[in-house]
Amino acid sequence: MKRTIGVTALVCAGLLAATACGGSDSGGSSDGPVTVTVMTWESAETNAAIKKALANFQDPNITVKLLDTPSGQYGDKLASLTQAKQLPDLFWCGNDTEQQYTSQGLLVDWAEKITGGDGDLKADKFVPSAIENWKTADGQMGGLPSLMNTYGVWYNADAFTAAGIPLPKAGWTWDDMYSAAAKLANKNGAKYGLVADQLTGADGPFTMSMYSVSAGGAPFTDNVNHPTKAEADDKYKEGVEKLVAAIKNGSVAPPGYDAANVQSLFAAGKIPMTFGGQWLAAGFQTDKPKVKYGFAPFPQVQTPTTLYDSVGICTPQYTKDQDATFKVLEYLNTKVWDAVLPASPVAPPAYTPAQASYFDALTKAQQTSVVDTVKADLAAEKTVGVRFTTTWASQVGDLTTANYQPILSGKKPISELPAYVEKINGLIKQGG
Repeated sequence: MKRTIGVTALVCAGLLAATACGGSDSGGSSDGPVTVTVMTWESAETNAAIKKALANFQDPNITVKLLDTPSGQYGDKLASLTQAKQLPDLFWCGNDTEQQYTSQGLLVDWAEKITGGDGDLKADKFVPSAIENWKTADGQMGGLPSLMNTYGVWYNADAFTAAGIPLPKAGWTWDDMYSAAAKLANKNGAKYGLVADQLTGADGPFTMSMYSVSAGGAPFTDNVNHPTKAEADDKYKEGVEKLVAAIKNGSVAPPGYDAANVQSLFAAGKIPMTFGGQWLAAGFQTDKPKVKYGFAPFPQVQTPTTLYDSVGICTPQYTKDQDATFKVLEYLNTKVWDAVLPASPVAPPAYTPAQASYFDALTKAQQTSVVDTVKADLAAEKTVGVRFTTTWASQVGDLTTANYQPILSGKKPISELPAYVEKINGLIKQGG
């Protein structure tokens, strides 16, 4: 899903000046035949599977047209289509895009559609954290979540066994993880025991929330969509101190480590542990790693805590026929994944009745640790967001690069953590 069935990095803006495929030109009136256009960021193979599944959509008055959009150019296409007011009736969108476009009045609000009326697409059938995260501050939903990102620790089971370390499993602790990383570093061609860009990169302060919340402390921010404050309490500081120590002793890769080839290095046995999402399983089924591997939930201090993240499908306010568009949206979320995910099980649907095909595919592929971990993540008692979805989120990234990451690498003292947090609170006040 990191861009296959599209999850991890949330897409932000723009699309090509579409001629015959824009949302405002895409259908007739509600009294006659309607064409509903759909645009995804998926690969050609996945789009072919989606197109085949959409061919089974049954409504004589609605034609569904899947637009050809190369996944690598999706952001540019979305931006230019937005500017030209030619967005398709249904388009793949990240949570940040949905929040920002909804606040600007650009999207249809589906909130009432999924709380009342007919049909199967109801809010209580979605993963709760996904629905909650897609609501704006005033309760609007300018799109619906479609696929979930779940996260955990991918581990080289062969390396753990050779070192005499128990395999990671639900309930293991952060201390267990750092201890294992220390024992696995500088062995069998692996420089570091753990490579975790999610912990040391731009989103690291949010990932560290898992430690604090699991220990009974406060999250880094009270809300990623409409935050009122950022915070680094004693438990949060404790988590940062442990990470700093692990980086200093060489167990964990430092900020700035090139994470571009982590998946292939892990598959080659050169990285014993790495933070990552469930979407890697689909790639591992195709390109078999040389090592025996597994996927474990994130470690905990006390209470199981994980990251939540979902991507979805949005509709522009100017779509010609909202009822027809919603019918196709409902079909996408309730039926299409049953046809697509068995061949490419990249992510569990946010609509829970559609999750069976995903888990069945993983089970058939003997990816039992992925099944167990994804289910544990979806049922986790506590969750924290992966990043701000605000318009000023990039400024937080700049502050993280200049202030937080130097703390992790030892270039700045941990005593500067409060100053970093206060700078973010300044942005929150300006943005609010």
